[in-house]
Amino acid sequence: MGLTHFDRDADPIAVSTFLSVHGYAIVDDVADTQLMDRLAAEVGPYVDASAAGRDEYDGQFTRRTGSLIERCPASRELVMHPTVVDTVRHFLGHATAQQLHLTQLISVGPGETKQKPHRDQMAFDFFEFPVDYHVQCNTMWALTDFTVDNGATHIHPGTSAQDDDAAQRVPSEQATMRRGSVLFYDGKVLHGAGANESDGVRQGVNITYAVGWVRQEENQYLACSQEVARTLDDDLLRMMGYQQGAFALGYVGDQQDALSKLRGDHTKVQLIGDIAQKNEDIRKFVDELGNERSGDRLHE
Repeated sequence: MGLTHFDRDADPIAVSTFLSVHGYAIVDDVADTQLMDRLAAEVGPYVDASAAGRDEYDGQFTRRTGSLIERCPASRELVMHPTVVDTVRHFLGHATAQQLHLTQLISVGPGETKQKPHRDQMAFDFFEFPVDYHVQCNTMWALTDFTVDNGATHIHPGTSAQDDDAAQRVPSEQATMRRGSVLFYDGKVLHGAGANESDGVRQGVNITYAVGWVRQEENQYLACSQEVARTLDDDLLRMMGYQQGAFALGYVGDQQDALSKLRGDHTKVQLIGDIAQKNEDIRKFVDELGNERSGDRLHE
């Protein structure tokens, strides 16, 4: 029957809501041709220098090119595109913070075989997160058209909450889409790259996001040098991880804010009470802390 597509002006909350039920969402024609052309030109030399995959999972006719924030200024516009950021923040809104997880151009060459279906959250040591807890939200931007012949991503819709045996029985549908469109998919949905039976290379820009308390798949602090990082705007830097990932996570030295450190300032990270509004459990802890202090004063 094919996968569901949204138009480019779709409400991010509607996209996120669909994603939470079906494990994927496709939004058409989000990035214009000029942006895709710039990105292709910027990344081209790095793709040429990238080696092919080392096993069948990585793809022996597939090249994976990372460090896009530093190498490709155009990629920064995709990372911070309002439709994507708003969708991600709604979908991962159960966490105190959201962060960039990975930037990678995937170039699937002719002759590549179909990838083994998998769930991306397996990267976290195959930890079994609760069914209703999503740890990541992924995007795949079409730098070239995604077609059946060139191996458009296979999605097994609705499998995010299913066990592996049940999920394997769900037929897959290919995420065919035009250049400039974007596929959202969660970390639990069963999916995999298709076989490229065409005579051209299929290219997708894999930009993924995660909750702020997990380790990033791509180490953003080394993937982008501090010299380049200092030239970037604060919102992008926070998304890259220069922020408080949750209470007591991500500070530098004597509880210094990471972005402040990068800028040469000395601002401290927020106190637990400052972030209490973002998490019900933190609010409860802070409220109990206040009650205990009141009780202590009464007994002085």
